[in-house]
Amino acid sequence: MSAVASKEPPVLDRVPPIGLVLTGIGSVQFGAALAATMFDDLGPAGASTLRLIFAALVLVAVARPSLRGRAPGALRLAAAFGIALGTMNLAFYEALDRLPLGVAVTVEFAGPLGVAVATSHRRLDLLWAALAAAGIVLLSGIGATGVHAIDGLGLALALVAGACWAAYILIAQRVGRAFPRMDGLAIAMVLAALVPLGPGIAEAGSALLHPGLLALGAGVALLSSVIPYSLEIEALRRLPAHVFGIFMSLEPAVAALAGLVVLGQSLSARQLGAMALVVAASAGVSRTAPPPSPEA
Repeated sequence: MSAVASKEPPVLDRVPPIGLVLTGIGSVQFGAALAATMFDDLGPAGASTLRLIFAALVLVAVARPSLRGRAPGALRLAAAFGIALGTMNLAFYEALDRLPLGVAVTVEFAGPLGVAVATSHRRLDLLWAALAAAGIVLLSGIGATGVHAIDGLGLALALVAGACWAAYILIAQRVGRAFPRMDGLAIAMVLAALVPLGPGIAEAGSALLHPGLLALGAGVALLSSVIPYSLEIEALRRLPAHVFGIFMSLEPAVAALAGLVVLGQSLSARQLGAMALVVAASAGVSRTAPPPSPEA
């Protein structure tokens, strides 16, 4: 019996890749909402610093990655992955300090949308992508004033985070193939933690050592980094990059829910309509996307 049991696949291998992606989405968005509650004490850079440091500590402890015997190309790949992760998190938190969570995530989705368009070979996918792009433009509030206008710097920072998100999707797939399990992610997370370290110390100072904030930072790290990134790395072993990017477009809806439940953020009818266009585009592409091959 023990011999049979030893041949059973790991738990994550028995979970459908779409289930991994959807679980990661819920985890990361409620983690982002929790992180926003620390901005008054730490600032976005300080919150980013705690999140990434704790995430790196947990992943290194679990994966125990070794640099010995690694090909230089694989290490460079992990370094690029870490820079993308660190910059994405810092830029997103800076955007989140200026925008509602649902709005920030929807604008950030320009990154995965670009991946979907660039890797697709079907004209129908381009139509769905155009619908999502229209939603993002509507959400940006171009030409709007008053309550319908959004912070311009916040918009720019969300777009920077989106570009890093696109890089994350493409690099993560290669990292997942170059390293066993979470080794590549653990190495990358150590480097990612260095990105916001300087701004975080300057912004938060000794508050980074406050016990209550350290506990919150650890929780954010688990929800926003350790759990979702681990699930997404595993999902990307079995999903094409463009299919992964499409399912990630469900992020705006989950982000709006997390913002409402945790932060009490309500959105205007225009913002909700724009987000609905993005989610509808995601559903349309998902319905027509071919299933991943058994070798994916």
